[in-house]
Amino acid sequence: MASIDDLILRSTNPFDNLRSVNFWHKQKDPEPVVESIHQEAIAVIEATLDQVGRDHYTRTIILDGDSGSGKTYLLGRLKRAFNHKAFFAYIPPFPQSDYIWRHILRYTVDSLVQVPAGQKYSQLLLWLKNVLLTLKQRSLRDRLKENILDLLQTDRQQFIKRLKEIYKQVSPNSIYNADKFFGLLHDLTDAKLYSLACEWLRVDDLSEESLQALRLKSSIDTEQAAREILANFGRVALNTQPIVLCFDQLESIARLPDGTLDLQTLFNVNTKIHDEDTNFLIIISILTNTWEHYKTRIDQSHRARIDREVPLRLITLEQAASLWASRLNPMHRQASPHPDTVIYPLSGQYLEDYFPGGRTNPRDALRLGRDVFQEHKERLMQRTETNGLGQSADQLSSSASRQSEVAPAASSLDLPVAVQNGAYIDHSTNHSSGNGTTTPTADSDRLATFRLKWHDELTKVQESISRIRYFTSLELVESLKEVLLALGIERIKAPLLERTKFAGCSFGYEHSDRPESYGIVWTEDQGMNTFFYIMDACQRAVEQRACQTLILIRAETVGHGALKGHQLYRQIFTGVPHYHITPDLLSVQYLATYYNLVKDAREGDLVIGSQTVGLKQLQMLIQDSGLLNDCTLLQQLGVIHPADTAVPEDAQKPESASDLDPRLMRQLEEYLLSLVQTHPVIGLQTLLHHAQRQFPYIEIERVSQQVQRLCQSQQVQVLNPQAALEAQLVCWRPR
Repeated sequence: MASIDDLILRSTNPFDNLRSVNFWHKQKDPEPVVESIHQEAIAVIEATLDQVGRDHYTRTIILDGDSGSGKTYLLGRLKRAFNHKAFFAYIPPFPQSDYIWRHILRYTVDSLVQVPAGQKYSQLLLWLKNVLLTLKQRSLRDRLKENILDLLQTDRQQFIKRLKEIYKQVSPNSIYNADKFFGLLHDLTDAKLYSLACEWLRVDDLSEESLQALRLKSSIDTEQAAREILANFGRVALNTQPIVLCFDQLESIARLPDGTLDLQTLFNVNTKIHDEDTNFLIIISILTNTWEHYKTRIDQSHRARIDREVPLRLITLEQAASLWASRLNPMHRQASPHPDTVIYPLSGQYLEDYFPGGRTNPRDALRLGRDVFQEHKERLMQRTETNGLGQSADQLSSSASRQSEVAPAASSLDLPVAVQNGAYIDHSTNHSSGNGTTTPTADSDRLATFRLKWHDELTKVQESISRIRYFTSLELVESLKEVLLALGIERIKAPLLERTKFAGCSFGYEHSDRPESYGIVWTEDQGMNTFFYIMDACQRAVEQRACQTLILIRAETVGHGALKGHQLYRQIFTGVPHYHITPDLLSVQYLATYYNLVKDAREGDLVIGSQTVGLKQLQMLIQDSGLLNDCTLLQQLGVIHPADTAVPEDAQKPESASDLDPRLMRQLEEYLLSLVQTHPVIGLQTLLHHAQRQFPYIEIERVSQQVQRLCQSQQVQVLNPQAALEAQLVCWRPR
């Protein structure tokens, strides 16, 4: 087995992941849990959840904390801890206030179709089973002859009829559109109709054929309908497990004309659910400063519906040390002999010196751990080079271990950090040259770190989003606008289709260096009736000369020649100057990746290396990195120039290694260089392992060949090529 310092030399930094995500999205390396952190807050929320479970009255909790306090992470902990006694829904920020009920219903259903850990069925099917078991018990009390569960195997109309009879006894007229809703519940048990039923519930505008299969006439297309369907989940689930609605990242919700957050609309919704619906627990996660700034602007009647305010407080240094230990534990388990302390190569002295107040927040503790770990690795690297490149990694790290059996005191290191009011402030990415500017090396390192962040986020998005219609047109438009702003297009006018039902899926913009004005309409609704009305609105926009060039973005079908919508489409978008772009999935994943980083930046949660990055800095990084240059949609819009010749849309998933396109290989090379550049040294096996996880469609042999090419071009170097593969170390060699 390898020594701890040998493992440190080979490894990536275990403190690099400082971001939590939507708790239903997959994470390659789930964050370890330190039970004592925020235990008081969890206990309060659990007690409130138990109250809802007993009396079924809806309650609301405000979860507030500073950036880095762990709000999003805590929501994930709650889901993992209590998913056995409640159904959890993650609600991201709503892009437009007049669409908020449809947004909430959509993401509630998106969460309900997820499968909890240890279960075979989705939350939605478990919820339905829960409902039917409760009705079975009610049926026995009422001496009904049939078993309600057997109704699922009977005629659909009979199922609807019996449920309507049962709920009429409980509360007349309590179920909105009972025939539709109970019919959808029956469809959920049919494997052929399950997906379609879920799409209808999540507010997708379905095609006429899909609606016919569900025996429905229309999709959910109004706020009132969405509000009532959401309420039905509480009404039908009376006496069953609660549904927990978790609202997060509120810095990116819709804004009022004066630029302030439209929190009032969210609290209007909260009051409606709180007063009229049963069996919900609403958790609103918000920055402390934002809550203090806006709470007095919210009507008192709506503030009165907040049952508890749960602040996330600073953690103790003992808890910070436990957080360090949780990150280092996998490496320690592999080491022989085991280190003397569970936080080696760190020490408690660092915490005492950098947080003299005795408390900090989780992110600052992790950032300090990252920098100290990196500093230790750099010292090991220097000793490796001093002792000669011919030794094996085990020999080199053993020598280093003998020289540093105990981690040095924090005061002996020249780490570029400071402490203000007990908070860890890092300036290591600035590397001032003395004249107020940053050095080229610092800029290069920062871009390399950002590229790693980008590729990691893109991989998460690709694992979670496999179709364009995962997003609404409103969300697609919002993400595209943010990308255009990042690329320097600031003259954006929204909406373009003013005073229409489809205003939210449109906007106009102008390039600073071009005289033309452009309009964007992005719609992925499947219904041809909706498509006709959108084309009609586009026709009016053209006639009114709202822009010089109107661009339709749409991956869904545009219908056939007999349809009026298709005829209008051909009149407008098959000639010049207006045209149609068919977006590819990868482009949408690029937009979603950048928009996720935007939301993090607004929350103060975007950390690159050890520096918190704001929105303006993020925009500069995305420009400098050129990471959007491969986005086909942006190329078709003419806002960027492709880095290479165009490639097939399915290039991200090649049939074999021989089918790999230049774009993918360039991305692989970029990732390998960035990973090596951001580490003083890294194990060759670790490098190959991380690259293949990031690019699962590239065979390990091709990844290894790419590393060899980088060595031949003298961009990276294997320090000890004669050592065994698992001991070989790679470092960056700047040109």
